[in-house]
Amino acid sequence: MRSMPKLGWLLMLWVVGCAGRQAPETPDHEAIYDAPLEEMWPSVREYFTDVNLRYREDKGSRVLETDWKEEFGGSKISGYWHRYMVIGKRETPTTSKLWVIRITKTVNKALSQPGREIDWGVFRPPSADGIPLSVEDDVDRLAFPRGENAFYVDSAQGTRDMNMEWKVFRGVAPKLAKKEEAVPVKLAARAPDAKETPTFTECGQAIIGLKKQAQPGGVMLLGELHGTQEVPRFIAQSVCQLVTSGTPVSVGLELPLENEERVKHFLQSQGQEADWLKLMEAPFWRSPYPDGRGSEAVANMLEQLRQLRAQGLDVSVFVYDHPKLTGQKREDALAATVLSHVKAEPARFHLVVSGNIHSRTAQGLPWDKSYQPMGRLLKAQLKDVTALDMAYDSGSAWICAADEVGRKLDCGVKTTKGKDNGDRFFVHVWDSPNAEGYQGVFYVGRVSASEPAIEKGLGKPDADETPVSLRAVDADAVASSGR
Repeated sequence: MRSMPKLGWLLMLWVVGCAGRQAPETPDHEAIYDAPLEEMWPSVREYFTDVNLRYREDKGSRVLETDWKEEFGGSKISGYWHRYMVIGKRETPTTSKLWVIRITKTVNKALSQPGREIDWGVFRPPSADGIPLSVEDDVDRLAFPRGENAFYVDSAQGTRDMNMEWKVFRGVAPKLAKKEEAVPVKLAARAPDAKETPTFTECGQAIIGLKKQAQPGGVMLLGELHGTQEVPRFIAQSVCQLVTSGTPVSVGLELPLENEERVKHFLQSQGQEADWLKLMEAPFWRSPYPDGRGSEAVANMLEQLRQLRAQGLDVSVFVYDHPKLTGQKREDALAATVLSHVKAEPARFHLVVSGNIHSRTAQGLPWDKSYQPMGRLLKAQLKDVTALDMAYDSGSAWICAADEVGRKLDCGVKTTKGKDNGDRFFVHVWDSPNAEGYQGVFYVGRVSASEPAIEKGLGKPDADETPVSLRAVDADAVASSGR
């Protein structure tokens, strides 16, 4: 048995100790194992077995590939599937490292490679369902997983996942050290009524810069452009990544207050037909002027949060809008409702999403210099409030805006102009707030419109059409834009 120098053990103890405390952000350097590749590899295989990520292995080259796993632990609506290729590498004769490549496939065209949809004029024999396939497309189709994971994807991408590399390291390194020197890794945040939490939940690619801003008792205000697919997914991924690393999260949604019990019931339900009907029968979802807050993506996000809670993770949702109020009275009411939830549960992290007028922390608007948005009111009463404006690449969103002729609200898919900062979600905080009182931005990549849930089968997974009984328009259910 190889004896390790004393200094090596001290270094490993320091690294493992840091891992056990769960540093808020993934380090920007590689995780190096203070053990030869031959000694490290069996523990890597054991880690993936322990977290229920089934794999196949090329035993001759120390490479393994996991099965496909759907985001958020089994939701039928996420549309994002991930697998990992894990490659063991020799750093020196006595040290080693891992490369973990995350491969993502989705029915969402947002990940499509340039030119994927272009027809180059090559004859493509039709498949069994009549869709013409190129040779490359057919190879992809035949190589894709069968059984419960089987579906035809539109796009795929692979990237090195440093977050997963460090997650594996923190699980493996203590086993390589002496048992009495190992420090336990922090567990996921468990819901009060849950008996256990999952050993592993797929939360998607790590959101850069998120964890360092998320502290118990803190409030993060997200000022969004309503009506996109990307913001609800950003929220669901944020919650997943935080609760699985030990931080309980409450999500505040700009939905009318009378929806509180429906949302709470749905979050704690089994997600059956009756549960969906109870959630979606509220007048809010049937507004004649759907402004994006009642989109299919929002309904799907609630399902994803329900899935996380069903696994025993500590996720909660509250609503806080007062649509019958206007102007400053509405801002006062929004702030009071959010404040009551934060003070009632000071040990939780609160992620509050709204239109990007409400989340500002600076006083005044162009038409009212004395206006005090919800964000300013909250910041005056709480110690830890971070307000982030939405940043995005150009695309589309479901927007309600006054037309140029009759000044009536026109709701539909409209183009949006943004700036391309890559395809990774991230949070970036500046040195000082801007003129609107935002301390930074949250970036969601290229945006795509999400239509009203009521027009897409209630936002219910696998629904074909909206029941006739819920198509009637409630003239009193006019939701304000929140912008």
